[in-house]
Amino acid sequence: MGHEASGIITITGKNVKAWKTGDRVTFDSTVYHLDDWYTLRGMYNLSNNREVIGVSPGNYRRNGAFAEFLAVPEHILYRIPERVTFEQAAMVEAAAVALHAVNTAHLQTGDKCLVTGAGTIGLLVIKLLGISGSSFIIATDLNKKSLLKAMKAGADYAFLPSDSNLEKKIRSLTSERGVDISFEAVGNNETVNLAINLVRKGGQVVLIGNTSPLVDFPLQKVVTGELKILGSCAIRGEYEIILDLMNSGKLKVDDQIVAVAPLKEGAEWFRKLYNKETEPGKVLLVP
Repeated sequence: MGHEASGIITITGKNVKAWKTGDRVTFDSTVYHLDDWYTLRGMYNLSNNREVIGVSPGNYRRNGAFAEFLAVPEHILYRIPERVTFEQAAMVEAAAVALHAVNTAHLQTGDKCLVTGAGTIGLLVIKLLGISGSSFIIATDLNKKSLLKAMKAGADYAFLPSDSNLEKKIRSLTSERGVDISFEAVGNNETVNLAINLVRKGGQVVLIGNTSPLVDFPLQKVVTGELKILGSCAIRGEYEIILDLMNSGKLKVDDQIVAVAPLKEGAEWFRKLYNKETEPGKVLLVP
């Protein structure tokens, strides 16, 4: 773990020229080769043999920032602007994931959007849709507290997916068509199908969540409606934009940080989050 972090450079390699001791930095979580076929075409998030800091599965494995020191290649570093705190900078990775999803959809001003799942990424998608020009945003989530957070984040409407009149309500809000773009930020069978079912004909569905390796797929709905199904993987150069938005005050993330605690209390905070003994959100651990 520890793929979302910020800190101070304590030492640099002998060939590093752009950075110095004392620089305040954060980093992209993807470690990629600069000469990779995908990287050279602007798709470093899909590069072969990439590693992901703080992620343990398979070939992506690379130790993360739950440690006093962390070594990273200089080409994934980003300087933290003056008005951005270390705590806010630790949220840049998640915000960049959300922005990559928004950019993947090629949002047009006035688009009506649905966000399925109001967790960390979903809330950030809502905030960034508001900045990017969506005319209104609908959120769905199983948790009523998360729906309240979605409204505070900028959603115009928030519904439980169990609402028997959900489809009727959304159609009434969209001239009986359905939303233009649907963002799925959970990744299970029910939420993927919900995201697809509530989008208009010719609309887009952006899949961000991937908690399930396989889901049932409504093929006829997609084919007969000419839907565009888009996957959104990690980050592709959105760090600088997110840092600028934070520095300007246009993107606020402090409300998604529920605690800042020493690393030694990490196991206890994981237990609290798992057992839902605290508000949903990010707990920042300080080594």
